[in-house]
Amino acid sequence: MFHPTVFDNIKIAFENQIYDYDNLDGILVVTDRSDLLNLALMSREFSLAFKLTEGNNVTSEIMLQSTVKDLGDEILETPGSDPGCTLLLRFYMEIDDVNVQCPAIEKILSTIWGPDFQPVQSLSFSYGQEGDTYNNCIELQFKRQITEEQMEDIPNLLKFLLQSAGELEEV
Repeated sequence: MFHPTVFDNIKIAFENQIYDYDNLDGILVVTDRSDLLNLALMSREFSLAFKLTEGNNVTSEIMLQSTVKDLGDEILETPGSDPGCTLLLRFYMEIDDVNVQCPAIEKILSTIWGPDFQPVQSLSFSYGQEGDTYNNCIELQFKRQITEEQMEDIPNLLKFLLQSAGELEEV
């Protein structure tokens, strides 16, 4: 019988809540889903992207990652280990005034998530693109592993994620 890993349990918890927000509450629309197993590294990666139904400028993404060490520590019940996975949140949006919008984005996310989360903004543009529009990928990386002990925090985490997406729509 297959025994789900910490990664699987946390993934399912996120999936259930996000799809409830989509199908039952109509708060958001899921736009992409990916569940990858890298056989070369024996790692796993899961991502779920969505847009708010009341907005169209921001795409939000939840990404979970697990390494072979994480899986090995869990299966082998390695003493002193606390099996978990890495959580990364991303927001994708277009901006046209880097000097105004980037600091505003940083302020919004720092206010919502606190000083421990420093958003990393990566700007790009397509060569030959008309206008001065930049694609902004904003990342919030959790500094510690997420374990099953934090599963009850998922509703609050998603509340902050939805609040962030809503406020970023206004930038």
